Amino acid sequence: MPSQYIVDSLVCVRFSLKARYAIYGVFDLAYNAGKDPIQSRRVSERQGIPVRYMEQIFQQLRRAGLVASKRGPGGGYVLARPAEEILLRDVIEAVEGPLNLAPEIEGEGQEMSRRPDFLWPELTARFSSTLAETTLARLCREAYRIEMPRDDSDAPMYFI
Repeated sequence: MPSQYIVDSLVCVRFSLKARYAIYGVFDLAYNAGKDPIQSRRVSERQGIPVRYMEQIFQQLRRAGLVASKRGPGGGYVLARPAEEILLRDVIEAVEGPLNLAPEIEGEGQEMSRRPDFLWPELTARFSSTLAETTLARLCREAYRIEMPRDDSDAPMYFI
C-alpha cells in the first residue's frame, strides 16, 4: 500500500480550493488591472468564487504583502507589487503556509524504515522551484496569447 501512495503522489499534486482561488484572484487583479482598484465582488463574479470567501482570501494576501486595499467609494484591491515580482509560490504560501509535499506519517517501527521518505524533500524542492519560476506576469502573457477576454468595464463609453 505505501508504494501505491507514492505513485499516486508523483502523478498528481492537488492544490486546495483556497490556493486555487487565491491564484484566480491575483491573476484577475493583474490581468484586468486598470487605473482604479478592483472590488472583490467583481473578481468573485468573474471567477465564480463566493464573495465572502474571496474577501477572506484577499485579506490573507494583503497580510502577505501581495495585494493592497483601498477603502471607501472607488475602493477595492490592487497588486501590491508588479506582476513580474509576484510568484505563484508566494500566493500559495500566503494562504496555505510553507510548501511541504511530505505525507503525514502514521505509526512507527520497521515498516517505516522501508519507506522512501527521502523522496519528499526533493519533490517539495522541485515543485517549489517550478512555482518560483512562474510569475503573474507570465500567466497574463499566456492569457493574452490565447486571447482570454479581459473585463472591459473600464473602457470608455461613447454615446451617440
